[in-house]
Amino acid sequence: MERLHTVLDSPYGPLTLVATDGVLSGLYMSDQRHRPAQETFGERDPAPFGEAISQLEAYFAGELKEFDLPLRLDGTPFQRLVWDELLRIPYGEIRTYGELAELLGKPGASRAVGLANGKNPISVIVPCHRVVGANGNLTGYGGGLDRKKQLLAFEGGGVGVGGGADALF
Repeated sequence: MERLHTVLDSPYGPLTLVATDGVLSGLYMSDQRHRPAQETFGERDPAPFGEAISQLEAYFAGELKEFDLPLRLDGTPFQRLVWDELLRIPYGEIRTYGELAELLGKPGASRAVGLANGKNPISVIVPCHRVVGANGNLTGYGGGLDRKKQLLAFEGGGVGVGGGADALF
């Protein structure tokens, strides 16, 4: 298993991209909770990240609303179900942890959804920032609540949950 990484400057600080056997397997913000140790990222080499970098730059420029990249999401079966559901949340919309639990057929599992959401290894592209608390309030985000608020504002977030963007800010 070959792991490589590179670092991309973004409006939200440096992003560390990690590839496992040439497939994007991590995208971490600085000071991100649950960020693996730097030594697990492998050698620094931008070679496998051309398309990911291109799409991220287009996203941050406001030109891309949906990523189209192969992803390697390593986690438990439940985590992968949650992360797959995150990928279905459209740009500019948000969902609650409870709504995700309902969509997964596990209406009592909003806390488990929140824990899986927090362990998402590919932030931004797998849009865990689009998930909020039941009342529309911002709740935990591995990259920090300020970044979550900035990403939601950037996307025009708030559409799709009662109270809209005003409830978030």
